[in-house]
Amino acid sequence: MKCQTIMGIMEKLAPKKLAENWDNPGLQLGSPEQEISKIFVCLDVSLPVVDRAIEIGADMIISHHPVMLFKGLLSIRTDTYDGGMLQKLLTHNIAVYSAHTNLDIAQGGCNDILAQLWKLEKVEGLAITDAETGDSLGRIGYLLEPMSIEKFSTMLCDTLKCNHVRLVRGGKDTVRKVALCSGAGAEFIGKAVFKGADVYVTGDIKYHEAQQAVKQGINLIDAGHFATEFPVVNAVAKYLRRELASMKQGTEVEVCEDNISEDFFYVVGGKEG
Repeated sequence: MKCQTIMGIMEKLAPKKLAENWDNPGLQLGSPEQEISKIFVCLDVSLPVVDRAIEIGADMIISHHPVMLFKGLLSIRTDTYDGGMLQKLLTHNIAVYSAHTNLDIAQGGCNDILAQLWKLEKVEGLAITDAETGDSLGRIGYLLEPMSIEKFSTMLCDTLKCNHVRLVRGGKDTVRKVALCSGAGAEFIGKAVFKGADVYVTGDIKYHEAQQAVKQGINLIDAGHFATEFPVVNAVAKYLRRELASMKQGTEVEVCEDNISEDFFYVVGGKEG
């Protein structure tokens, strides 16, 4: 199957027009015309991920985070991490396609996946990105039953790829209305407060942002950038398998998913008592 066809399948899930204007989704490396027989879905394109893709014979990587995002390439030095990684991708003719903020915003994307994991109901957008369509970053909804903030925090550890979360106790002990934003969404704390959330879950929280949450009377949970986004890997893989199965040539394309990546952060040590 042509790479262009698979790109079209991804565009149906997460149209590029949804992406924030600073973002760089789409085909990062390769040609739309190249033939694809095996896809490897991941969160980040890293050296271990590329090595795994080579090992299993993948000829296309679909990632959430773009390979080339925040700054342009001025040179490609193969003695650097990124340069060596790009060299491997080119040598093995592996195309790379990324769906980033468009997949965050999309219906059925990163944020909806979290809402489904936590069985939220009456889900709506948190931070509107397009007033006409109602597209938004983040979601807000209700738990099926109220629960303590401690039990809710434990549930996050059970449903995400993490063994701990960081809790800021700024609001009520019992929570029902939950706001969330996968990845890094500290900028939307105020919106979560405005919409009456009892707790806001996101990643990459800084000290003064935690302080802001306490002052505004809301519980805040930092569940990690990696952990709040990694569920999208399995969801995209399932979506691709379903879409490909409905196409004549699709049954010839295998979809694999990343099961080797871990969060960059580890919890070490600690005092007893």
